[in-house]
Order: sequence, then C-alpha cells, then structure tokens
Amino acid sequence: MVTLLGAQSSNYGAGHPATKEQIRAWGISVSPDGYGLPPGKGAAVEGKKVHKLRCAECHGATGEGGDAAALVGGFGTLNSSKPLKAVGSYWPYATTLWDYVDRAMPFDRPGMLTNDQVYSVVAHVLALNKIIEQDAEINQGSLPKVQMPNRKGFVPASSVDVDIEPSRPTNSRK
Repeated sequence: MVTLLGAQSSNYGAGHPATKEQIRAWGISVSPDGYGLPPGKGAAVEGKKVHKLRCAECHGATGEGGDAAALVGGFGTLNSSKPLKAVGSYWPYATTLWDYVDRAMPFDRPGMLTNDQVYSVVAHVLALNKIIEQDAEINQGSLPKVQMPNRKGFVPASSVDVDIEPSRPTNSRK
C-alpha cells in the first residue's frame, strides 16, 4: 500500500492510501526514445506565453536564469573551469526536458500544466537555445527526434547498468 504525505504507518493518522489513479499518474516515465510521452503538441509561440506566466519569475524573461537555473546558454563551457549546464549545452535528450517540466514545473505548482502546455514550453526552451525553429511544432512523434547538442556527451545507461538491471525492450509500450 502506498500512503500519501509520507506517513510511516496508519497508526499516526497522517496521509491516506493512494488511489489507483494517483499511482498511475505518478508512474509516467519518459525515456529518450519517446516511450511514455503522452499525446499532445505545442510550438514555441504558445510556450513563450506560458513561460511569461509560469516560468519567467524564476528562470528570467528569456531563460537566462535568476532564482533558478539558466535554461539557455553554456555552449562551449562544459570543458571549462566554469561550465554552465543549461538545457541546450548539457541535456542529452529533449524528452528528458519534457519529463522534467511535466513532473516538476512550475516550482510552486508542479504538474499543473496540460500536456499541450508542456510541449509548448519545451518547444520554447528548445527554440531559445536555437535547437529548433520558432515555428516548429513538437509532439510525441517529433520530440524524440530532436538532436540535442550534447546527445553524445553521456554514456548510455544500458551499457553501464546491464549487469545491475537489464534495460527494458525498446518500444515496448508505444
């Protein structure tokens, strides 16, 4: 049984058993190949509007950072003494950005964005980093095809964890 609010047991009177719907909602996991991405679509123009309302307060008006990490910049800094690990310079997969925005943003109300808003914000951040064009639409089919600048900067998990936990079969849930 999963109990909400971190209760150790029902003896403390805190939390309640999670419903099947709550567990299913938390079970979303998006992989680099797009496995787990939900239906939806978005473009940078819509994402810019959402960014202004929900993201700019922490990440700055143009994603340059502020109270939170910069979303833009850092190109060519990873081998320097002061690397800037922003989305365009560091993140290897665009699908990871979708998953993170969906789960954790906005900071004060994570999970409040619709799938279309998440796709739009991701498109906006990718366009700010000049990874996609401003008018490009992304969706569950096109997002995994986005080539991030640092895609080859990481060791694939399957080659590291193969003896610990075998990777799931590719495209097993699409």
